[in-house]
Order: sequence, then C-alpha cells, then structure tokens
Amino acid sequence: MNMKKIRKISNYLALVAFVMVLASCSREKSSSTGWEFNNPDNGGYEKLPYIEQETGPGLILIEGGSFTMGRTEQDVMGDHNSNPRKVTVSSYYLDETEVTNSMFREYLYWLRNVYGTDYPEVLRKALPDTLVWRDRLGYNEPYVEYYLRHPAYNDYPVVGVNWLQAADFCSWRTDRVNEMILVREGILQWDPANWSNQNNFNTDAYLVGQYEGTVQKLLPDVNPKGSGERKARMEDGILLPRYRLPTEAEWEYAALALIGNTTDENISERKLYPWNGHYVRNDQEANIGRMMANFKRGRGDNMGVSGGLNDNADITAPVLAYWPNDYGIYNMAGNVSEWVMDVYRPLSPEDKSDFRAFRGNVFKTKVLDDELRPDAKLEEVQKDSSGNITGLPGQLKFRNVEVEKDNLADRRNYRRSDNINFLDGDINSQVRDEWVGVEADPEKAESNFMYEYGISSMVDDKARVYKGGSWKDRAYWMVPGTRRFLDQKQATNWLGFRCAMDRVGSPVGLGGGGGKSK
Repeated sequence: MNMKKIRKISNYLALVAFVMVLASCSREKSSSTGWEFNNPDNGGYEKLPYIEQETGPGLILIEGGSFTMGRTEQDVMGDHNSNPRKVTVSSYYLDETEVTNSMFREYLYWLRNVYGTDYPEVLRKALPDTLVWRDRLGYNEPYVEYYLRHPAYNDYPVVGVNWLQAADFCSWRTDRVNEMILVREGILQWDPANWSNQNNFNTDAYLVGQYEGTVQKLLPDVNPKGSGERKARMEDGILLPRYRLPTEAEWEYAALALIGNTTDENISERKLYPWNGHYVRNDQEANIGRMMANFKRGRGDNMGVSGGLNDNADITAPVLAYWPNDYGIYNMAGNVSEWVMDVYRPLSPEDKSDFRAFRGNVFKTKVLDDELRPDAKLEEVQKDSSGNITGLPGQLKFRNVEVEKDNLADRRNYRRSDNINFLDGDINSQVRDEWVGVEADPEKAESNFMYEYGISSMVDDKARVYKGGSWKDRAYWMVPGTRRFLDQKQATNWLGFRCAMDRVGSPVGLGGGGGKSK
C-alpha cells in the first residue's frame, strides 16, 4: 500500500474520531419532547445507560419458550393430575445446584448474629428439622447429628427444610446479594459489627428511604431541586430482582432442557428425563453404564454392590455430582426432590394460564402512612394471631390488597387479594368478583370447603407442589412432569430446594430479540 493511500485512510479515521467526540458531547434527547436527558437545565430527568441484567451468584440464565408441560409417559399412579398442556415460560434464572448445607448454615449464622440476642425465636424458626432422618426401624442417628453440620456434607443438598423456610431463605438471599452489589459499587460500606435487629440491609426498605446504612459515597443527582447527591434507586439498574422459589412450570421447563434437542423450533428427540434417551444409564463411551442420577434402583438397593456402586451415593450426593443437563443445571433428576412456589390442585395443568402458569397468587402492597409514603420498617418481630412470625425487624410492612382501600372495584384483571382458589372448582371460586365480601349462603356452607384438609380432601391452601425424584425414589419420579404435594410446614429427608430469579429485558441476553431490527 503506498503512502498516499495510508495518509488518506489516516485522515478518514481522524475525521471519524472527531465526529464521535462531538457526538459524545451532546446528550440524548427525548423522542416525545425533544428535551435532553440528564440535563439539570431541562429539569434533570435521568435516562441512564443500561446494557444487561447482571447474573446473580449461583444462577444460570434459562432462555424461555413454549413446551408441553405434564406427564410424558403412562400415568402408572392413576392420579391424572399431570395432563399434558402447552404453555409458555418467560426467560428467568435458576440456581445451578440445589441449596447446600454450607449455604444454609451461612444463613443461620447471619440470623444468629443479627437477631440471636433479642429475638432467638427467629433463629429457631429457620432451623432445619434434623430429626427427619430418624427411622423407627433403621439406624440413622449419625445423620441427625452430622448431616447438617459436619464439613463432610458441606456440598450436599440441605434437607429438613419446609416450604416456608425455603421461601424465607430466598428473601434473605435477595438482601445479602443486593447489599454486596452496593458495597462493590462503592455506595455502602460493610459494617457487620453494627448489624443488629432493625439495623440491617433490606432491599425494599433501602429503595423507599427507610435504610441508610454506612454510606461510602452517593450517586450524583442532576435534579436542580436536589442536593446534588442521591441514593441508588431501581431506575439505576444496579439492584437485582428478588430471589424466589421457581414456579412449577419453570422448574419442569428447566429440568427438561429442550434447548439441547431443538433446532429452528423443531425438537429432534423426545426426552423422558433431563438427558436424552429413555434410560437411566450413561451411553457415552467414556462413562458407559454409569447411572445418570442418584435414585433408588429397587427395594433394598440404594447404591449398588461394593466395588461397583451404581450411583455412588447411599443417601444424597454432592450437588455437583453426575452430569448437568443442556442448560448446565445439576441434579434436576434424583438426589433430592425440590419445593416449587405453586399451591397444589389436582387440575392445575388445566386451570392455570398458558403464559407463566402459576397458582398461588396472594397480592400484597406496602403499608402506607398518612402521607402516602411507606410506613417505617419493622422494629420488632411481627406475628400473626397464631403466633407465627410474619415479619422481621428491618423489613417493611406489607398487607393484603383490599377492595376499598386499593380501589379494586373498577379493576378488570383482579378484585381480591387471595387468588389461590380461583377457578379450582369450589363454590367460592365461582362467585363473581363484584360479590366478594358478601357472605355465602349458609345452606351451601358445606360446599365452600372443597379443599379442607382432613375433611373432604387431602389438599388445602397450604399444600405446596414439589417436583422431581430423590435418592429415596424409583426412576418413575425423575420424569420432570411428575408432581406431588406436601403441607408447607412439613419437611423430609429427601426434599430440598433451589432458588430462581426473574429475567428483566431481553429474553436471550445482550439486547437480542426477535422481529426486525433497524
């Protein structure tokens, strides 16, 4: 290349760089008003750059889509509660593994440090039930003493945790991760010596100005009426959505991992388990014949024969044991069954929406003071009429939405707080929304309790779904479409959980999306 061409290219690049500098000096303008964003002379409305949702610790992005939810083989139990139905699941995040003993002990350690002195009942409420290991005709006492605490079981899934305890862990994890992000961004400082009772970080309390913490720096505020500095807020995109239990649809979708069998919307091979094929042994040459999951092969056979253990686990196994599915998620079959968020109903597959299917909604709102600002955060443990803990010091108060207080009379999408029973077949679910609050006909009183545990059904509003097989189950239960239920206050030695998180923005990441692009 001659010098003339080189000089011409250099001049062109210099011109491009100059134009880019000029462009960077001008602010983005509103397409509706023409006013500049982030300009105090225009009022200071901020529109901040945002690239992508950060992936929280332990999570993997599950790209959503449609799939056939429900049984994929014969219903040998005769329950008829998993009728196949096509639904769509939005993209979301799911834990790579089950929550481990080490993770849960970290949670207990934090509760002891913050609430242990003044509110020991908070710690007691969170403790897993280690007595679930006891067997009247078996010697399991070592697990009672060692399974949760001994370092040999650090990376094994936590068990003995009921649904309420699992949900509380997810809430705690939300606050600790968001607190870590604010510290990492230089907004807050760690101050563990002063964490006590109501003086602890809570995401909701921070966002409404009820928690200050130890401030390292504030963010610049371009509002001309402000002080020039402000706290982080939701619009900054710094804080993450809540950790929570996955819905039944989300759990089943992630377990099947059809992304590994799909090309241009064509599913090349039907899956029975989270891996390809209709068998439970590995067919790859390097690991041929090895069990793909931790389950019970038959009566009296938890792990095989000495010298050739078929799954190398008598009870649970480490959470990274075996092979991940095509999403990179471990143990979605076997090891432990897992709690999901849904309330159980036999006909849920037919009743629930075909988009983000879920039963269990109880709509709540923040408690407001007279100035329509969120009331002060809790300073003491809050309990219901039965003595159950419903709120911890440092958290905001929430209440169920009400028809009059929250102007629900004119709403079209919902008119009550508790929608657990909606369209489940009992009399109350058939009452028109505008009749909510009117007493039912006394002559029909016996029909109002289709799901009253121990009287007319084994199911009530406290019955929660759990999914997947465990170390104690036969292979039948490892099919993702199977579903069982248990009271939310009960725990077992074969039932654990993992957390999920909502995905905001693009379902595929990095600003991708369907349709035409400019």
